[in-house]
Amino acid sequence: MHVVDSHVHIGTSGVPLGPAGPAANFALWRKRAAAVGIRRAVLMAAPVGSYAAANRMVATLARQAPDRWLWYVFVNAATERGLVGDVVAEAHARGACGIKVHWSDGPATDEVGVAAQRHRMPVLFDPGGDVQRVVDLAGRHPDVAWIVPHLSSFTDDWRAQSRLTDALVRMPNIFADTSGVRYFDLLEEAVARAGSRKVLYGSDGPYLHPAPELAKIFALNLPRADRALILGGNVLRLTRPARRAGGRPNYKTPVRRTEPWASQDRDR
Repeated sequence: MHVVDSHVHIGTSGVPLGPAGPAANFALWRKRAAAVGIRRAVLMAAPVGSYAAANRMVATLARQAPDRWLWYVFVNAATERGLVGDVVAEAHARGACGIKVHWSDGPATDEVGVAAQRHRMPVLFDPGGDVQRVVDLAGRHPDVAWIVPHLSSFTDDWRAQSRLTDALVRMPNIFADTSGVRYFDLLEEAVARAGSRKVLYGSDGPYLHPAPELAKIFALNLPRADRALILGGNVLRLTRPARRAGGRPNYKTPVRRTEPWASQDRDR
């Protein structure tokens, strides 16, 4: 079983979970993940508001084992307004293959969408239940893959999660991850209606344990090929354009249409 956890933080942003310190916390997540066969993941900072140092730490960690760790650059679209493009370009030069935005810093913006398209990156945007914001951004930036964790709500807002499922069905460039979705029937409905190519396995580690999050995917009782997409194929497909660019800055590269969600070739 080849599993890529699409949503793993380095650190807990002060939440008193597990051992103190990002390194020890990540070591515990790795131990738990390895026990259930997870040895590859997408890493990102925890939501701390200011991300320059945190992003450097994640980049350094990912560089130590590039065959195992992918990483997303965390941006604060509010405090870094006017600078998002530079932040993302610098991170892409260091190997970042996606962008993370969290509602606690403020919503994702068109500036994030432009940077994501330029560097052919997906955006993992936690909207805190604001599904309409995701729909609006996805409509204005149709060449960007917008991945919404927790079916849009970590706090079990089932109405928002249902609206997100509707958006998954309607819009080809909106995706969801499975982390923290406790209403299993809503997760099952999302996969049944939108298809396995629209859903990514994520644990939201180290906040959540990877084993029960993984068990939900097997509980869906999907055909092996569909399960493989959720457990790694989708995140590899969506990040592949940015990874194949080789991490080189492309300030002068014209924005071009990518639509990584439409690719049918074998993902790596």
